[in-house]
Amino acid sequence: MKRLFTGLTDVGLLRTVNQDDYYIDPEGRFFIVADGMGGHAGGQEASRLATKTVQSYLESVWETDESSDVILEQALLEANQTILKDQRQYPERADMGTTIVVVIFRDEQVWCAHIGDSRLYRLRGAKLEQITDDHTWVALAMKMGEIDPEQARTHPWRHVLAQCLGREDLRQIDIQPVQVQPGDRLLLCSDGLTEELSDQMIASQLKSIRACEKAAASLVEAAKDHGGRDNITVVIVAIGGLGQGDG
Repeated sequence: MKRLFTGLTDVGLLRTVNQDDYYIDPEGRFFIVADGMGGHAGGQEASRLATKTVQSYLESVWETDESSDVILEQALLEANQTILKDQRQYPERADMGTTIVVVIFRDEQVWCAHIGDSRLYRLRGAKLEQITDDHTWVALAMKMGEIDPEQARTHPWRHVLAQCLGREDLRQIDIQPVQVQPGDRLLLCSDGLTEELSDQMIASQLKSIRACEKAAASLVEAAKDHGGRDNITVVIVAIGGLGQGDG
């Protein structure tokens, strides 16, 4: 399954420190975006620890017979334990945590795992679909019909996470297969993008710009043009040769 890919992160316009982190496997086997929280040093460290731990774990078990959903779950559990260990060692970072979204291409299948509100989207033709469900109070309230999507976009509790890495009571790791076909584009992103841009605006950028690197830069700039209040991270994966000449 041929794929082209790129990633980009930006501190945004208001923050002084970038607490996001991302990793792209050079062979295009897996992709990670993490968005840390818990003070400048804490958030930076949490996202870095999560990304590094997941990367190392996936590399160590990639050639084993273990199923992809199992290794994804274990990778995120390992990341959670790594952050908890750091919290105990450095009490000043005791409240740090991070969201994470991971996509892997393994055994001709695609799988996604996530915790928190960093998202995975799939663009197919003109349709942009959010694959992941946010682990937030607002997302839960929407599911229960208590608020509508328009209210959710401006709700004062929209950043309150129900789950993140760095918690002893971690209960929910969502893992799912992702169907892809030639021409699809996958977008992994932190909420610094989705806070500023509607799904319609994201789709417009992804559809109109073929080259992955240019599309990533355009998304980041658009988020900054609309406020840039948080760190912004995007990873784009084009399936089947879309975005020729891009890496």
